This record gives sequence, C-alpha cells and structure tokens, in this order.
Amino acid sequence: MSTWLDRLRSGLQKTRQGLSDRIGAALLGRQSIDEGLYDELEEALVGADMGVPVAERLIAGLRQRVRDERAGPDRLPALLRAELAAALAPVAGRLELASPGPTVVLFVGVNGVGKTTTVAKVAQVLQGEGKRVLLASADTFRAAAVEQLTVWADRLDVEVVHHGAGADPGAVVFDAIAAGRARGADVVLCDTAGRLHTKANLMDELRKVARVAGRALPGAPHATLLVLDATTGQNALQQARIFADAVPLTGLVVTKLDGTARGGVVLAVAEAMRLPVL
Repeated sequence: MSTWLDRLRSGLQKTRQGLSDRIGAALLGRQSIDEGLYDELEEALVGADMGVPVAERLIAGLRQRVRDERAGPDRLPALLRAELAAALAPVAGRLELASPGPTVVLFVGVNGVGKTTTVAKVAQVLQGEGKRVLLASADTFRAAAVEQLTVWADRLDVEVVHHGAGADPGAVVFDAIAAGRARGADVVLCDTAGRLHTKANLMDELRKVARVAGRALPGAPHATLLVLDATTGQNALQQARIFADAVPLTGLVVTKLDGTARGGVVLAVAEAMRLPVL
C-alpha cells in the first residue's frame, strides 16, 4: 500500500518538475553559492505558490544546511529536498476513527473543489480497511449533487441517505447519522454544498449543519475536512481561514495537485493553519 508521502509525491509531480527546472537553470554554470543564487531559489519557491513567508523560512533553513555541511552548489538540490521534506513531515496525517462509532466526517469547501469525488475516494479507502461506510448527500442545492453521489455509492456498493432537491441539509445529516447508528456503520461521510466563503449566510448554514450533527450524535462531527483546489493558489489560504472561523477544522484535503505546477500551496496552507493534510 502506498504511503502518505508516496501519494503526495505522485500528486506533486508537476510542481516537482517545475521546481527542478528552475533550480537547474539557477545552478547552471555556478561555481559558488552567492546571494543571487539564494534569491533565484526563493523566487522558484514563491513561483510554486508556497508564499513568501514559507519560502523565506525554507531558504533560511537551506542556508543553515549549507553552512553546516560547507556545501557547494552541487549539493543544493539535495539540501533543498531535505528542507522541504522536513517542512512537510509535521503535517502528515490520517483520519482517526471514533470508538465506538459511527465516526461522522463533514466535508466542506467552496464550489467546484471536488468534495463529492473526494467523499467517494475516502469511502473506497475506508472500505478497503474493512469499514462499513454510509454516505450523506447534504448538498441539496446543486441539482446534480444527489445523483452524482448516488452513482458513486452504487459503484462502491455503499448506502447513501438523501432528501429531495432544496431540502434542509441539516435534516439530511441528522437522518444519515441516525441511519448510521441503526445500521451499525463505522463511518458516516457527509457531502455538503459548495459555498462561497465570502457569503455570511452560507457560512451560517454550515454552522447549523455542524450543530445538527452534534444533536444527532454527541461529539459529532468527529472530523471536519476542508477540501481545497490546489489550482486556486494563494486564495486557498484565504478560504481556509474563513472556513476555520465558521467551523472547527480538523484536516485538509488538497485536490487537483496533478493538474498544477503550483502545488506548493499545500505547504503554505498547512503551515499557516497548523492542520494535517490528510
């Protein structure tokens, strides 16, 4: 089975290649390390959407590694890799299940980040671990949301609880948790509607959904995962801050990493929010 770092490495292929190309260009013909070289490396990190604070800290760490080893330019790629790996290690994480179950997981995020597909992927992983999974289609605003999640449920052979279009999403979550408890589910995965993080009324509704989950099962939701689209760059950081103000976040899911050369936003968001990337 692939490890968390293996999966992240695969997803970050374009980011890695983009960084490698820029670092290679910066090192071309260099016989020594100077301030100009550090500046070019910092620009490469910022260009990968790590953000200025993270890039500055990484370069400071790189400088220290160079001093400690008295390294030359040929060692810079390996030392920078080590610095990046050290920065990512603290944000590695996995979904912890409650005992006794069911564990209720709420998936939140803006429109189009891939929440519904993420719910299906997580369901498949949990199934592979022998867990009984139930899905809640609490995205009652998007016309195709229930149908999409139902298709995934059929493919995975898992149960899904849903109401009609325009129904109260809190009611869907309440009924799903009740069904999960009655049917002996280990995990209830709740898909929620995409909502603009700038709309106060939509964020208030999300708070309500979380409160309803707690009434259905004390301690729920046990996990609230913010799904972020890596291609949105630094805007993902703003989304994370506003969602964290609305509901207590326990982890991040970053999608579409394989479609961007700017996946360094993983580091920027994880470090700023102090949340594990699941």
